[in-house]
Amino acid sequence: MWVTQTPESDPADRSRLLTPADVRALAERFGIRPTKTLGQNFVIDHGTVRRIVRVAGVGADDVVVEVGPGLGSLTLALLPHVRQVTAIEIDPGLAEALPGTVADHAPDLADRLTVVPGDAMRVTELPGPAPTALVANLPYNVSVPVLLHLLELLPSLERVLVMVQAEVADRITATPGGRIYGVPSAKVAWYASARRAGSVGRNVFWPAPNVDSGLVELIRRPEPSTKAPRREVFKVIDAAFAQRRKTLRAALSGWAGSAPAAEEALRAAGVQPSARGESLGIEEFAAIAEHRPE
Repeated sequence: MWVTQTPESDPADRSRLLTPADVRALAERFGIRPTKTLGQNFVIDHGTVRRIVRVAGVGADDVVVEVGPGLGSLTLALLPHVRQVTAIEIDPGLAEALPGTVADHAPDLADRLTVVPGDAMRVTELPGPAPTALVANLPYNVSVPVLLHLLELLPSLERVLVMVQAEVADRITATPGGRIYGVPSAKVAWYASARRAGSVGRNVFWPAPNVDSGLVELIRRPEPSTKAPRREVFKVIDAAFAQRRKTLRAALSGWAGSAPAAEEALRAAGVQPSARGESLGIEEFAAIAEHRPE
């Protein structure tokens, strides 16, 4: 069931934001115990949530999707600046509690919030106007799958700013030729350009995670010009990186049906069969997918 609401503009107000004491009190009040299973680490620092909103560059016309709003720290920082926040929350208790928290801390902004209870990986549609931005502290254990799912599901997204594990941020933003360039970076490149937008320490969270975090900014761009469907291109990417040390001739043999067939597809795409996946950009992967043997 959707809890829905609409906008009105208002300047940001520091007093609306949750303090560390507020976060702990809300968790106790609603019987919330952060779990590693759901990747729950709640932001408790005002400076961090204000920084995320600032770097995201969202404004009064934006409809923002937030995944995993938790107790509402980032939600309350976003609401004064945007037209609407659509928050997807997998934890039923947190989903039920969020509208009340916003009503308590920012009653004049409560009508800008829509809560969608459920798993962001299983969402197939969202209520209200088409979202223009994704701004979220993504659960670390599913950050890349959630990001790819929403980029595909919501073509109206123009930009993204997400906080993820630092190592994942590096992988998403890696470029061809680098040691950590792989499946996440190649697949994200289908949809958008990516850059590291900053680092975040551990002490801004409760409970503090065992890793540092990073901010990743994505700007939507046209998909590669190719006759191959996205799913076929992604199959090539998966096969190319399944065994990184293998040449593409060997790595793509299963996808193509045999090593000679893979070599034929590679040469037709203008790619050397002795190359490895880490050397290719999204355009090359798309070209290979176009030449899959019948």
